[in-house]
Amino acid sequence: MATASTAFSSSQVLTSSGFAEMASRQADFAGIIGNSPALETVLSDVQRVAPTDSTVLILGETGTGKELIARAIHNLSSRRGRPFVKLNCAAIPFDLLESELFGHEKGAFTGAIAQKIGRFEMADSGTLFLDEIGDIPLALQPKLLRVLQEQEFERLGSGRTHRINVRLLAATHRDLADMVRQRQFRSDLYYRLNVFPVSLPPLRERREDIEQLVSYFVEIFSRRMGKPIDHIPRETVNAFTSYSWPGNVRELQNLIERAVIQSENGVLPNPVPTSDEDPVTVLPRQGTLMDSQRALILRTLEATGWVIGGPHGAAARLGLKRTTLIAKMKRLGISRPRRPMEIDELNENAESCRSLQQPEPTGLQEL
Repeated sequence: MATASTAFSSSQVLTSSGFAEMASRQADFAGIIGNSPALETVLSDVQRVAPTDSTVLILGETGTGKELIARAIHNLSSRRGRPFVKLNCAAIPFDLLESELFGHEKGAFTGAIAQKIGRFEMADSGTLFLDEIGDIPLALQPKLLRVLQEQEFERLGSGRTHRINVRLLAATHRDLADMVRQRQFRSDLYYRLNVFPVSLPPLRERREDIEQLVSYFVEIFSRRMGKPIDHIPRETVNAFTSYSWPGNVRELQNLIERAVIQSENGVLPNPVPTSDEDPVTVLPRQGTLMDSQRALILRTLEATGWVIGGPHGAAARLGLKRTTLIAKMKRLGISRPRRPMEIDELNENAESCRSLQQPEPTGLQEL
């Protein structure tokens, strides 16, 4: 298994210039581990768009490392010595989000006891990363669009216009195109954000990187906890590479931390969730983000016999709440297929209802 120090090019014999190139890449792509074709395609796109000032929309499932890609774009740009400011739009209450973005003046609203500088102003001359952009309320989207188009804004409670020079990077795990169709997201803002989309593959589509990621996180947590790991059994490695990873790299990181805590005698135990059934395996495929989500949910439901709740249900396997999974199923049009016996019963019931609804013949009708 590769160590963290050789995670980027474990199979290469490096010259002095090769070492310099690898060190430069590790600095630019800090925390991004792997060399699978799927990941290399993403990093190639990053290198292509980073030197420009174009807006980048980073797409991918939760836990795939969208913030790391945003940081890499900033590090490879001409703004790398300037501020890199981030904001998770889903983590800020609606009534505070506008102030977080644009700032406010003292007395602009109840509780505004002092002037506040917003994230756009903080990022002036640098890069602003808006994570979970799909969670920005509709009412606030026109103001965001204006800043992107005009590079100017006003703080809440002020009529003074501030001009800025900010590069915007946005990320979401949601399907913005579908949200536009459902009128949950403004089409003009979507087209303004979708200048250069970068789609991150889920971990199940870059299984070649899992061993390197395991080595990387084992080294980090073993050093942090003072618990050296000398041996990772092959069966543990196999469990890592065959698991479906619904939580992607974030789930892998958390499980490695748990395994290091539980380790004894320098041996890493297997922390991968087990069940009486085979683990869910999703084959790599091309398609939209919604296609990937739908395929994963369907395979998980089939593997659990369409049991949604409970410790061994589909929701637990996917790392979701039962209500969240049901909502996703409705949005993606997923419903349990009826068995032939159920269809026959429905047909019989329908026939019975029709016969009951027909009126009994009377003597007048017979005449």
